[in-house]
Amino acid sequence: MKLLAFDTSNKTLSLAILDNETLLADITLNIKKNHSVSLMPAIDFLMTSVDLQPKDLNRIVVAQGPGSYTGLRVAVATAKMLAYSLKIDLVGVSSLYALAASTCKQNPDSLVIPLIDARRNNVYVGYYRQEKLVLPERHASLTGLLDQLRGERELIFVGEVAPFAEQILDVLPQAEIIPTLPSAYECACLGFRLEAVNVTTFVPNYLKRVEAEENWLKEHQASDESQYIKRV
Repeated sequence: MKLLAFDTSNKTLSLAILDNETLLADITLNIKKNHSVSLMPAIDFLMTSVDLQPKDLNRIVVAQGPGSYTGLRVAVATAKMLAYSLKIDLVGVSSLYALAASTCKQNPDSLVIPLIDARRNNVYVGYYRQEKLVLPERHASLTGLLDQLRGERELIFVGEVAPFAEQILDVLPQAEIIPTLPSAYECACLGFRLEAVNVTTFVPNYLKRVEAEENWLKEHQASDESQYIKRV
């Protein structure tokens, strides 16, 4: 099985092509780029580099979220287009898992906490131990999150942790902090084992409403179908 995996859920662009679980090629660009412009050329470059045609692919694996709203829309729309047009499998993988996977493998007994910056001292957070999600991923305030983890001994924070390092260590001096980048390779390894999803109904996992919708809901009742905007 040949898999194409990619993650544009945040600033980093990560792509990988695997044959079963063997890595054939990968790219990681950790610079601010317009993913809507750069993703397809990067896919084309990677496919050409390993002498593959689109028809050779069997599965698309995409980081489904959480993360940047724009980045998620670009990734999911591209994944759905490729899977639908090529009539191949589509699998979604957590963007937080992509940040935590390698650290989880190296530290099976630790609680690995991947973070994605959600602005205003909020984060998207996951909780992994022995490569398994032990609590639901969520959007949370960093201060509240740290208070809840005071009793944990073996803690490793990964992902977009550099801006929060001082706050984390002030509350949890026992914690280890390891900045990590998304890995499309890790996404693909997990996606190789997962069941394919329905391409038509597949959507990003935002974990949080967009700001415009939240502002609208402050003045309107979401349950009032006569006034509430139609959900798309």
